[in-house]
Amino acid sequence: MTQGGGVSEFTNRLFNVMDRIEYRRIESLEDMEEVSRLRRKAYSKANYQVPAEGDLFIDDIDFDPQAFVFGIYCDEQLISTIRIHHVTPSNRVCASRVVYPDVVDAFLDAGMTLIDPVRHASDPDLFDDLPALPYLTLRIATMASDYFSADRCLSLIPVKHVPFYKRVFRSKQVAEPIPNCKGYDVDATLLAADIPVSLPKVYERYPFFRSHPFERRMMFAPPQELVTPPLTILPTARYLAAA
Repeated sequence: MTQGGGVSEFTNRLFNVMDRIEYRRIESLEDMEEVSRLRRKAYSKANYQVPAEGDLFIDDIDFDPQAFVFGIYCDEQLISTIRIHHVTPSNRVCASRVVYPDVVDAFLDAGMTLIDPVRHASDPDLFDDLPALPYLTLRIATMASDYFSADRCLSLIPVKHVPFYKRVFRSKQVAEPIPNCKGYDVDATLLAADIPVSLPKVYERYPFFRSHPFERRMMFAPPQELVTPPLTILPTARYLAAA
């Protein structure tokens, strides 16, 4: 937001891109194969570890009952993807726990619930045309944090991305960096955002992260709770800002 309370130019640009965006929960094998190809393309471009040529870039925990794989589409083209884990004391499956088990278990042993957004991959050929891709993709993590009333949102990220997450999400580093982290081949670390404290401030500064409860329900509710599971979900942030 601008100092006078209006919408900033940056936010307006995000809203304009969001008019062309739709989210899809990835569930079919065909869509998972498309996600696999995008993961490989993005991780290869960034010099991160990828599976052997010919193998799908899909993990066993992609199919955990509390994992949600999403595709972000622009003009019907898959441009980005992310996997969200809803981590609870009774279901501790998530990528961050594989790398930092003691840190994650300490949160869970204290009775907290967590959101773990991982496998973030955006089409590197579109960065020049769509520099807002990280915001559009990570918006899903804010929606999950809100929907599940999580206590913390984790960020298992390359060390070089730490300033972005601290600035945008008010995350704090909760673990020492691991050089050449196994499974990623990159110096990685773990951050955590205190959701009840940070999320309202994130919404105030970046209104494009906001979402209507209906949108969050379409994203994360079990299929049996939805009369007709949606094929695509349209962002609602612009309408909330207008209201």
